[in-house]
Amino acid sequence: MSESTVQSPWRIRARAINGFLQQLLGRAGAQLGLLCLVFFLVLASMPNTLVGPLETAATATGGSLAPPQSQHLLGTDEVGRDVLNLVVHGARISLTIALLATVISLIVGTTVGMTSGYYGGNVDVWLMRLTDFFFVMPSFVLALVVTPVILEVIARRGDILGFRPSLFVIILVIGLTSWAFVARIVRSQTLSLRERQFVERARIVGTSDFNIMVRHLLPNLVPQIAANSALVVAGAIYTETALSFLGLGDPLQPSWGTLLSLAQRAGAASSGAWWYLGAPGACVLIVSLGFVLVGNALDDTFNPRRRAIP
Repeated sequence: MSESTVQSPWRIRARAINGFLQQLLGRAGAQLGLLCLVFFLVLASMPNTLVGPLETAATATGGSLAPPQSQHLLGTDEVGRDVLNLVVHGARISLTIALLATVISLIVGTTVGMTSGYYGGNVDVWLMRLTDFFFVMPSFVLALVVTPVILEVIARRGDILGFRPSLFVIILVIGLTSWAFVARIVRSQTLSLRERQFVERARIVGTSDFNIMVRHLLPNLVPQIAANSALVVAGAIYTETALSFLGLGDPLQPSWGTLLSLAQRAGAASSGAWWYLGAPGACVLIVSLGFVLVGNALDDTFNPRRRAIP
């Protein structure tokens, strides 16, 4: 048999990936969403290079609530700090919190959903009742109640895993209160996959339940998890923004939500300082829209029923 008729596994995999990328990037929504996300990821990755160190009240160079001008393209805040500088540095904090919280949410949701769907019976009943509680109760409300309590407990400690206590708590709380959506999707897919022949063969040869879930079920769940992870990130950004707006953020490491909170306290709306509120607010909306567009495009690409829909 010639080499031209025998394709190596890596070539088959490369061809499949190339086909997937062509289908994904062929959608206008995916192109726009990825463009937005790449732009903000670049901002978050090198804020010091783009706008210099984070300005403080001591290093502020502008007047109070000065409108946009050549020296300050997005105006200044109430103490004279450049809003563009604050927004670019806030991108790193907001995106870091949202992405890490999403990782926690995906781990918890995938574990609960896969365990519930695979074992069924009482395990399924109890895990789904727990999921229903987190699903019915808005994650923001749970986070709003739990965050001050946890902050009070660990407020006196130093940095935790490189994060200030307030940021670490927000990451943890968002991740642990927003997994129900993922759990339901993973469970429904697991219920279908566990009846497939490859799972039955794995049971017959004595493969443990853990290995079946990790080696056989999880790889088949990755497309659904990936498609919905973008939507989870968008929800995490909104939750973080709302919590920080209510004063639970860290003013020493301001996120977009913290900037909105500071702008509200400074009376930016009543004084006509639209740039102070508008800049971080627009960033939240654009990034969230980018993740939603990418998530919808991934779902259209992975889902055979929606793949033919333009």
